[in-house]
Amino acid sequence: MGSARVFLLCCILAIFFHSVLCAKSRHFKWEVEYMHWAPDCVEAVVMGINGQFPGPTIRARAGDNLHIELTNKLPTEGVVIHWHGISQFGTPWADGTASISQCAINPGETFVYRFKVDKAGTYFYHGHYGMQRSAGLYGSLIVEVTDGEKEPFHYDGEFNLLLSDWWHKSSHEQEVDLSSNPMRWIGEPQTLLINGRGQFNCSLAALFSNSSSSQCNLRGSEQCAPNILHVLPNKTYRLRIASSTALASLNLAIGNHKMTLVEADGNYLEPYSVSNMDIYSGETYSVLFTTDQEGSKNYWISVSVRGREPNTPQALIILNYIPTSASNLPNLPPPVAPLWNDYNYSRSFSSKILALKGSPKPPKKHDRRIILLNTQNLIDGYTKWAINNLSLVLPATPYLGSIRYGLNNAFDHKRPPENFGPDYDVSKPASNQNSTYGSGVYMLNFNTTIDVILQNANALQANVSEIHPWHLHGHDFWVLGYGEGRFNEKNETQFNLKNPPLRNTAVIFPYGWTALRFVADNPGAWAFHCHIEPHLHMGMGVVFAEGVQHVKKIPNEALACGLTAKMLMNNVHK
Repeated sequence: MGSARVFLLCCILAIFFHSVLCAKSRHFKWEVEYMHWAPDCVEAVVMGINGQFPGPTIRARAGDNLHIELTNKLPTEGVVIHWHGISQFGTPWADGTASISQCAINPGETFVYRFKVDKAGTYFYHGHYGMQRSAGLYGSLIVEVTDGEKEPFHYDGEFNLLLSDWWHKSSHEQEVDLSSNPMRWIGEPQTLLINGRGQFNCSLAALFSNSSSSQCNLRGSEQCAPNILHVLPNKTYRLRIASSTALASLNLAIGNHKMTLVEADGNYLEPYSVSNMDIYSGETYSVLFTTDQEGSKNYWISVSVRGREPNTPQALIILNYIPTSASNLPNLPPPVAPLWNDYNYSRSFSSKILALKGSPKPPKKHDRRIILLNTQNLIDGYTKWAINNLSLVLPATPYLGSIRYGLNNAFDHKRPPENFGPDYDVSKPASNQNSTYGSGVYMLNFNTTIDVILQNANALQANVSEIHPWHLHGHDFWVLGYGEGRFNEKNETQFNLKNPPLRNTAVIFPYGWTALRFVADNPGAWAFHCHIEPHLHMGMGVVFAEGVQHVKKIPNEALACGLTAKMLMNNVHK
């Protein structure tokens, strides 16, 4: 072996052992419980972790192994936690999706999530059982680069913003409303929260408001008191942003400051400078901003509703230039978001998000294309959301276990449709608005390239088509493009195969389509669904499965329900 090869081998081994030795196991003990809290200055019942709302922030480094010992202290309901954006390669049972990757954790029981965080980025976690995200079960998960590695941008400090929306009606009552006949819509949220804090019936910027809201009079110690971001002049800061909203699409801006997008869903971006940014439920970003404004003033950071008529006030926090007193309110009005229904603006913003040079490129061709029509339908008079005319109902046995062990009676084995009729007009209400329930699975050949076309359409009511952010578990996908109207094969010429962004969440705009491509290379059963909580509750999702025969060492406690529980019991008694 030549000296050059020996040197190269030594370098590879050094890098390997360095990464192994630097990786850590991080252990957490969590208890999930209901507790009294006042997220928007109005006391309510929230779902918290270890007495905190939102839940504790996890910080780790790429390559670390996390062990989260989760005990369910809820008196009468199960719980799971989904680690949003984490690939779970080799640990699909830890994805935290009830009835798909695991059984719900029963009251009083403990389940240990064990998984590796393999890629640096901005992530979060949230409940994935019923509508527990709406109840407040969420928190941040930040994965930093491995020791010795550098990111492709520089910053002097960082902040983290977890965005959410809040109702005064409990999530349980919302579930009943959505499942009623006729359906009772949950309405718009009362408040937008930033890091679990917002203000109802008062405003931090009442001086600039045309509404009747009074000026908030807060000491700063209240549970609803806004966060203050303290910054030094002439520095560059990284702002990590994640949206765990149940319904609202949002727009974020920093008064008088430009932002540069550099990361989305754990993937680096070609730097993109904006004065404001849209963020949909399930998305995460990192932006850089420089404190280059007048240092004797403070500035607003605003979060506004987009995509729905905004009956919810802006959320505001303060960017405080040290040494200016944080009690000095900004002397300019908060930034004004683009019009809520300016979808041309939204499409333009999304289309300019591109992968950093050198990022992985998609395969040039697909092996299989699945077109998913998003519609609002009726089933026996109940309002539901459906995909290719099937509204998802989850079985009692987790798909991961039933597929892995060949339990044929656990779910519907009829192959779900991969397209919809050629005569369907997406711009009008369907001539037949009835649908059916389904629990089938899209079985994907392992290591093949899959195209998914998300096709939006008119809802039940004429001239209504809504925004839907779709999230894929277990994978990133390339966003190849967006278009208006019904997708057809000629639209392939619009696909970006040069530098499409890698994401785990992508939006479809009203009456439009979004094209995605991913490689089915992660053995497991994976949810793919609209990330709007009430839409998923009403059936707006599908399940993909690939290479499940390669999954090993599924913990028994992940499968201790339904037919897999009976299988385990029978094995014990043999």
